[in-house]
Amino acid sequence: MSTEIKVPVLPESVSDATIATWHKKPGDAVKRDENLVDLETDKVVLEVPSPVDGVLKEIRFETGATVNSEQVIAVVEAGATATAPSAPIAGESKADKAIDAKNDAATTNEAQPVMPKSAPQQPAPGANAQLPPGARFAAESSGVNAADVAGTGRRGAVTKEDIVNYAKSGGAGVTGGARPEERVPMTRMRARIAERLMQSKNSIAMLTSFNEVNLGKVMAMRSELQDDFVKANGIKLGFMSFFAKAAANALQRHPIVNASVDGNDVIYHGYADISIAVSTDKGLVTPVLRNVERMSFADIEKSIGEYAKKARDGKLGLDDLQGGTFTITNGGTFGSLMSTPIVNPPQSAILGMHAIKERAIVENGQVIAAPMMYIALSYDHRIIDGKDAVLFLVDIKNQLENPHRMLLGM
Repeated sequence: MSTEIKVPVLPESVSDATIATWHKKPGDAVKRDENLVDLETDKVVLEVPSPVDGVLKEIRFETGATVNSEQVIAVVEAGATATAPSAPIAGESKADKAIDAKNDAATTNEAQPVMPKSAPQQPAPGANAQLPPGARFAAESSGVNAADVAGTGRRGAVTKEDIVNYAKSGGAGVTGGARPEERVPMTRMRARIAERLMQSKNSIAMLTSFNEVNLGKVMAMRSELQDDFVKANGIKLGFMSFFAKAAANALQRHPIVNASVDGNDVIYHGYADISIAVSTDKGLVTPVLRNVERMSFADIEKSIGEYAKKARDGKLGLDDLQGGTFTITNGGTFGSLMSTPIVNPPQSAILGMHAIKERAIVENGQVIAAPMMYIALSYDHRIIDGKDAVLFLVDIKNQLENPHRMLLGM
């Protein structure tokens, strides 16, 4: 019995999706709930599992095609048994089929050379052919066989970074004299990010203010309470919970920073739904911690941990990303000392964290070394005055330099 595989029902805010990666090809055996294909939308990657055991009979749209909600994209023959050789994926060229035939013939005579599908100078292209465009280009230009590389991507997939690091470590040499180039279309998510950034740049009167924070007391508190915190909550006490809690408290005292613009109206939000910027191999996403003003440090750390795992596994849903009244981004994770983050509309402000560096400061007339961090607030100057932004940053600074104030709601 044939079973149609359809695009899941997409939310109203998502008009269509793009076929990102087929994990099976026609003729392959599939199991119930096994992922067949990844669909990329403007915001998330959706997995489409097989509803039955059987064989993938037909693929109706190749990688890169645009599909709509509930559109049939494949057919699975329930209860069937896989046959060899597998049928080609939609879009495979006649030349590739001919090469496949020659390769099959070559297996019966070891003296006959096997013809690769990719450029003749590249080793073992079979594994490279399964890579996404960026990683495949990196592998072919550096002479790397993907089968030799340990993947760090989702489900152990080999990424572009894996190829580059493998080549740099001496695993493979760069093809001599090569000056390769490749044009690769933006992913749907990357294109949407670019669109949002340009929207922010062109529609907001953006300004950035800076301050610096001595994190000595926060670090001492973490060191003192870490073991007890882990025993009580099953998760480590990180820096982000301090910043999220300090921001939530400050947003309550400076509501204009938590507001948004809608035409000629200013909308004030009586809650702190804080978006936490998370970097993935497909781009930056901002899952939302809701009602942070009511969350404990343990609640914040657990929620951030769950979002980080979802992001790594490509499991973030649209509900996780929608909303948010304020954003925190941590460039310090990658070593950034100072930056000017871009506001995420319709929000009006974003707090940027940076790397912690020991610097000489003057405290009580004495020069000491202290763990210092620059913090930045980018804001929409149409509704947030410089005074509001500076006072907000000072509020954040005071809380982090006196973390017991947060426990007392001060």
